[in-house]
Amino acid sequence: MGRGKIQIRRIENATNRQVTFSKRRGGLLKKAHELAILCDVQLGLIIFSSTGMMFEYCNPPSGYVSLNISLFIILF
Repeated sequence: MGRGKIQIRRIENATNRQVTFSKRRGGLLKKAHELAILCDVQLGLIIFSSTGMMFEYCNPPSGYVSLNISLFIILF
């Protein structure tokens, strides 16, 4: 048996939404890392949570250039 199909929509319960975000964020960061390693690509990922916290991933770490986040938010 496979997994059941879920409906993609906003999770109304704030606690469940935060738990799901944390789990999926970890999976997304892991997939970004795998993609960078397997395909030998330069990759940058920025995630903003609903509370405004920023999470980032960059490969290669030595190629990381500090972003002016205030400018990024204005453009976003």
